Amino acid sequence: MERILTGVESLKEQTAGIRSRILDVLAQLPWDGVNFKHEIPGLSLYRVVEPAGPFFTMYEPSLSVIISGSKRVRVGDETLVYDASHFFLTTIGLPMTGQICEASKVEPYVAAQLRLDLEALRRLIANHDLHPTDTSDRDRGVVVGRVTPELYDAFGRLISLANSPGDIPFMANHIQNEIYYRLLTGEQGARLRRFALAGTNSNRVAKAVAWLKENYAMPLRIEALAEMANMGVSTLHHHFHAMTAMSPLQFQKHLRLHHARELMLTGSLDAATAALRVGYESPTQFSREYRRMFGHPPLRDVRAILNSGDSSSRNSVG
Repeated sequence: MERILTGVESLKEQTAGIRSRILDVLAQLPWDGVNFKHEIPGLSLYRVVEPAGPFFTMYEPSLSVIISGSKRVRVGDETLVYDASHFFLTTIGLPMTGQICEASKVEPYVAAQLRLDLEALRRLIANHDLHPTDTSDRDRGVVVGRVTPELYDAFGRLISLANSPGDIPFMANHIQNEIYYRLLTGEQGARLRRFALAGTNSNRVAKAVAWLKENYAMPLRIEALAEMANMGVSTLHHHFHAMTAMSPLQFQKHLRLHHARELMLTGSLDAATAALRVGYESPTQFSREYRRMFGHPPLRDVRAILNSGDSSSRNSVG
């Protein structure tokens, strides 16, 4: 008996076919461990053959698509899980914890991450009159959405440029604009447009986030941060937490601890020196907060990572 496909089943079959073609392309690439080096601007490719993490990292504004496998991401007090049927969109740079849930040598975790170009998004919005359809700014700066066949197809064509580097200068920009267009006109388009357009609360919070990322070691004055973002103090607190799942002070703490960990791992600094370098005045407070975030005191945590050679605890995997 002939089976009649529902709309959802049809979409799944379409995306499954596209994913299969992308995996065929990626299987031909000369991988160097987790990453593959290529010349496509803004695009990162990842391949992991066993479950990994948790790893702590800073996500920059980007769109991530899983071709095979699944991943868990925690930001603030919220945990998001996505797989090959969904994309992960972060509209502002945030400290997060990631974990690869499913991966093996037979079925590796494979993912692509595209860095968002704010100016390109603004041009598309202006040229095609793509304005927000609602006025609510009470949403997270990160979201999981459903991948459409059109979005997958565009990603597949962008990834395929790795095998034809001569086409990259002309084709990459056009395909990336198509990906942005698919996002802006899709279910998460309003969220992305609010982030990109100046004058919205989402954009003002993004400015505050950018300032904190550049000045995380400096003492934090909420009044000055609110003034810089052109918001009242209570308004800043409200929208900052809505977008990041953290208060500005918690966000700064995450940044400081993340950078201190990197200094100890890559700069061979002791805990007290790293603590002072990122803005802590009390090594005791630093050790207490470090253990609360990473599960172990600084020295034990760093030694365990270095001795194990576990790069997943140190590096981002999109």
